[in-house]
Amino acid sequence: MSGITALLQQAVELRLLRSLDVQFALLLADDTQPARLLAAACLSAEAGEGHVCLPLSQLSCEGLFNGRHPELAQAIWLAAGEPQNWTQVMAGWPALINSNSNSNSNSCEEVAPIVLSDGRLYLHRLWHNEGQVAHFFQAQSATQQFASETVRDVLDNLFGTEPDDWQKIAAAVALTQKTAVISGGPGTGKTTTVAKLLAALIRLSHGTLRIQLAAPTGKAAARLTESLGKALQKLPVSDTERQRFPAEATTLHRLLGAQPETQRLRYHAGNLLHLDVLVVDEASMVDLGMMANLIAALPPQARVIFLGDRDQLASVEAGAVLGDICRCAEAGYSVARGAQLSALTGCQVEGHDDARAPAVRDAICLLRKSYRFDANSGIGKLATAVNAGEPKAVDAAFNAGFSDISRQPLNDGEAYQAMLTEIAAGYRPFLHLVSKRAQPAEILDAFGRYQLLCALREGPFGVQGLNQRIEQKLMQMQLIRRPQGGSRWYQGRPVMVTRNDSALGLFNGDIGITLFDDEGLLKVFFPLPDGSIKAVQPSRLPAHDTAWAMTVHKSQGSEFDHTALVMPAQFLPVLTRELIYTAITRARKQLTLYSDEGVFRRAVQLRTQRRSGLLDRLSGESF
Repeated sequence: MSGITALLQQAVELRLLRSLDVQFALLLADDTQPARLLAAACLSAEAGEGHVCLPLSQLSCEGLFNGRHPELAQAIWLAAGEPQNWTQVMAGWPALINSNSNSNSNSCEEVAPIVLSDGRLYLHRLWHNEGQVAHFFQAQSATQQFASETVRDVLDNLFGTEPDDWQKIAAAVALTQKTAVISGGPGTGKTTTVAKLLAALIRLSHGTLRIQLAAPTGKAAARLTESLGKALQKLPVSDTERQRFPAEATTLHRLLGAQPETQRLRYHAGNLLHLDVLVVDEASMVDLGMMANLIAALPPQARVIFLGDRDQLASVEAGAVLGDICRCAEAGYSVARGAQLSALTGCQVEGHDDARAPAVRDAICLLRKSYRFDANSGIGKLATAVNAGEPKAVDAAFNAGFSDISRQPLNDGEAYQAMLTEIAAGYRPFLHLVSKRAQPAEILDAFGRYQLLCALREGPFGVQGLNQRIEQKLMQMQLIRRPQGGSRWYQGRPVMVTRNDSALGLFNGDIGITLFDDEGLLKVFFPLPDGSIKAVQPSRLPAHDTAWAMTVHKSQGSEFDHTALVMPAQFLPVLTRELIYTAITRARKQLTLYSDEGVFRRAVQLRTQRRSGLLDRLSGESF
């Protein structure tokens, strides 16, 4: 091994690149093509970080490894020949297609692993998926399926006649659009809005509507089922209308018929889903690949309503689809759309003419008022301050004497041990029910009242280290019993599934609790979206982790009465405003933060950047 390959291997040892990135590059180039080798390795690394593409402008000496290890970056840049004209470097490369068309069409007779499109490098799959998503949302235009007077009457009946009701406006958007996006923070009433929207669709439609509810994870699907059921009870609908509502939500994997141990789906472009209306909750968690798969499987007549919070963390996999789409709303509604929505709702909806604004802006509604957090809510104030990236406002929230938020320093071993004691106390009520042999449903409900969240997976401040230390603390306090014979299984152990297993009906993110069944055997009990409980032998479980602590990413789609967030002692680039906002908004009633003040302050000021070309493609710019 010599030349640039050896230097890239050094980057792997420093965890700046993955072995996968270098191996991918070596399939497409070698040391005689050092600039191409570097470009391919960096593109693979970007995809691994959740970016959809790599702008050529990022391929610079200063841009390598985000400024980390500048001496190695300089050496690699020199070994690559200090490329100045990347388009020239790429010319004639068999591994690359240059696709600069004036449409979002993804039809391309050539096939190659890499696509260069308008100054951005893509892995072919991600380029194709992004084009599918852009074309789908671009093609959605306002429709007037129902008579305006009838729509106005139905909306007035369900929402009332308040002059500034953005929930009502959101429903009007979705009633007059085949595809709609409704985004709002915690407590803005997304579920209430969609319950009334479905009631309106049922009332306005003739015949039976096939309505499906879905979410990215089992936990999110269960929450959607529960919250929609509660909202339905308060609606002025007849028994006949009530019976036409969907009974439960499912996961997107279940909806599409994910096949175990493969990437195959039962439903796709050649076998479309059987539905008329689809509601997708927690849409911020839907990655680009899943969105493309979902779009491909939709029948032509289907209405789709995406719900989510655009300010939450983006999906674990590539893309930030909801965030990119919602940025189109910054242009406001078109003049014609504003007039239409005003007429349908009785609210004043302004419109703006802007020839450059993407058409999808008319399919989006941003909910603006929180009904959960009032002026006495520290959680609401803190979430707003973090979302705005204002450290002074964050400090003001913590110093205002709110009873529902607290900040604990985490700057030495004594503070760390005190934190473990507090965490153990948080889980004590749940473990008391376990020791009493309460019913599994009661125990599962109790576990959801307190949850420790982490920014990292590894180390003493990460999921793995804290799960071990919490177990040790709980054993010391005799709240759990040490497993026999070296087993990891004990009564009360919470686990989270990390790999889909459709045969068992368990999916990534599902949480279960280990309990003795009626025969005295240890089983893991999982709540299902329909409210039932499934008991599974530990030996049959797919890949899983202990879940005393979970990452903020894994907590999306869940809410807890009391949420605790642990941040590492030193700042890392993974600590961002969106991560903290997501953690804060998991808390219903109480939030405890364990962090160094300086680390927290820096994280609040750092925004997540997910590079993609979706916004440009939605705007119709050349691609």
